[in-house]
Amino acid sequence: MAPKRSAAQPVVAPQATTATNNIASPPADSAAVTPAAKSSSTKTSEARGGGIHQTVHSIVRHYQKTTPQRTKLLDAFMAFLAVVGALQFAYCILMGNFPFNAFLSGFSATVGQFVLTASLRIQTTEANKSEFPSVSPERAFADYIVGSLILHFFCINFIN
Repeated sequence: MAPKRSAAQPVVAPQATTATNNIASPPADSAAVTPAAKSSSTKTSEARGGGIHQTVHSIVRHYQKTTPQRTKLLDAFMAFLAVVGALQFAYCILMGNFPFNAFLSGFSATVGQFVLTASLRIQTTEANKSEFPSVSPERAFADYIVGSLILHFFCINFIN
């Protein structure tokens, strides 16, 4: 362990390079960093933040241009189901779960409907036509309706 320096001793940053490697040694103290170096690191972090913002913006623009309206509607419904599920779970944590079967029924209905909607989205997306060649969008929607009816029948019966 190196001895501690007193406040009276000046800090000298080595600037020399060795003959074997041409890399300058880093400064020994953060105070030895010049303001120009600090501003360049700030610019780099700002560029990264701008890059992330620009990337997210381009993803949203691409989604809005290329995604059909029907798929956007399914995505909005899935986002709604996720929010409802999160609110139900938060209510259960904060207020208690006295009629636990009611919480389980409501939460499982939300999760089940989310899964059924995700399945419908996958089956009706144009990019997945090769995965489901024999399933038409009408057939996928009919399966979705039947699955939803069965799910909600069990959830309502579970409430008592």
